[in-house]
Amino acid sequence: MAAATAVLQSEWTKIRTVASTSWTLVSAFAVTVALSAGLCALMAANMESMPAAEQTAFDPTQVSFSGMLLGQLAMVAFGVLVVSTEYSSGMIRTSLAAVPQRATFLFSKIAVAGGLALVVGMATSFLTFWLGQALLGEHGTSLGEENVLRAVVGAGLYMTLMALFSMGVAAMLRSSVLSLVILMLFFFLLSGILSLVPYAKDVAQYFPDRAGSKIMQVIPDAMGSDPAPYGPWGGFGIMALWVVAALLGGYAVLKTRDA
Repeated sequence: MAAATAVLQSEWTKIRTVASTSWTLVSAFAVTVALSAGLCALMAANMESMPAAEQTAFDPTQVSFSGMLLGQLAMVAFGVLVVSTEYSSGMIRTSLAAVPQRATFLFSKIAVAGGLALVVGMATSFLTFWLGQALLGEHGTSLGEENVLRAVVGAGLYMTLMALFSMGVAAMLRSSVLSLVILMLFFFLLSGILSLVPYAKDVAQYFPDRAGSKIMQVIPDAMGSDPAPYGPWGGFGIMALWVVAALLGGYAVLKTRDA
């Protein structure tokens, strides 16, 4: 039986030596920080001209994470590539021959990749917040304000769960292209469109990105967002359930199908 530590080391070597997975993490960090900083600077420049109602609902913490809309797509790509690259290259047969215990194989991969996503997610979250508040100036906030630290830590956890969810989907679909197309369309288009459609938005608010992103709000229903029947941690719990379901589905497929 393959030792768990040896499997973890092998998964670390695979991720570290594949350029595409490293670049997706760098992209998630760079895109989120750069886009968020740009939007915070734009918001600060136009703050005085905003209507009073919009100024009242202004959430400086949430604004500092506005670049995460695109940054999370790079994190999705990371999660997909970590799992599906082995299928596209045929390496999965060698990996399962070396580690026939499929639960050990899959969850070691998830542990290593999830740890990396957590480190990058937290670094992205805290740097994005500090840079955004500096650009917002007198309109900004600080970590000492109520619920702000929860939102900043939650943003890092949100990026981590997004990567884990993508790993589960990729393990079920076993294809880089199919997984990326479905997840990109879902998070970038379908989720946003359905959240604007009457009746459909009642369902869309339970999608993983919509529910999980509530953790990044300090002011409830800020910036014109629709009220939700759950709070920040309730939404985060809904997203976590999606992640657990995706990972269990990926394990079921890996366990029952040939490589």
